[in-house]
Amino acid sequence: MTAAHRTRLPITQIDAFADAAFTGNPAAVMPLDAWLDDDVLLSIAGENNLSETAFLVADATGAADYELRWFTPAAEVALCGHATIASGHYLLERDAALTRVTFRTRQAGILWVERDGEGYRMALPNWAPTPMKLPDIVAAIGAGPAVETLWYPTGYALIVLENAAQIRALKPDQRALAALGKLVAVVTAPGDTTDVISRVFTPYYDIAEDPVTGSAHAVMTPYWAARLGRDSFTAYQASARGGHVACRLDGDYVILGGRCITVMEGVFLL
Repeated sequence: MTAAHRTRLPITQIDAFADAAFTGNPAAVMPLDAWLDDDVLLSIAGENNLSETAFLVADATGAADYELRWFTPAAEVALCGHATIASGHYLLERDAALTRVTFRTRQAGILWVERDGEGYRMALPNWAPTPMKLPDIVAAIGAGPAVETLWYPTGYALIVLENAAQIRALKPDQRALAALGKLVAVVTAPGDTTDVISRVFTPYYDIAEDPVTGSAHAVMTPYWAARLGRDSFTAYQASARGGHVACRLDGDYVILGGRCITVMEGVFLL
């Protein structure tokens, strides 16, 4: 089939939580007229080969402006922060009159993104953890003894270490982590240039190390708000690309802030 006879889908690549191009976490945003089959969505995400591809369809129920789903190259996920703020950037950048967009998701409820100066802030759910010993995860991370370990029913593990140097020096055993199944391992400590520092590893989803993870900061925010004794703080995810996230606890939501930069616009031929 020639290109002229194939379905043409718009696609935009956006660096989220980015202070400049080539930093933060890249996400593909693809608006659709209607949902494609799940295996097609997964194949598109695999072809994009980014940590997340966000798909948008206008919400016919009226509960939100759009339905939003996120796919890694390996699976659909319950929550993705950086592709949510990227989706908000995509829509708000195209309509100067808009100040906020809302998204209905399948597992994370209603989320929103709104303008905030030169950047954006978004609302993600505040999920409650359970303190739990996680020796296999800690061993796979290779960090030595953890200060605290917490588990979230959504498959997130929060590993708290003593200092930023430990975070930066991590060299986890990716095979051992992958063998533990559907897991997002979030490793955090007090920061050196910000209040909090972290790194995130999730080989189950074909992402050895995620560059900047909004959902991980949603997981971390209640913990650090309680430990720091205040509702807001600054955070840095110390991946190779790196990215800054402003974090605030607000009842049932975590409010995260950051900037986004569009780096590519094109057409996906299906």
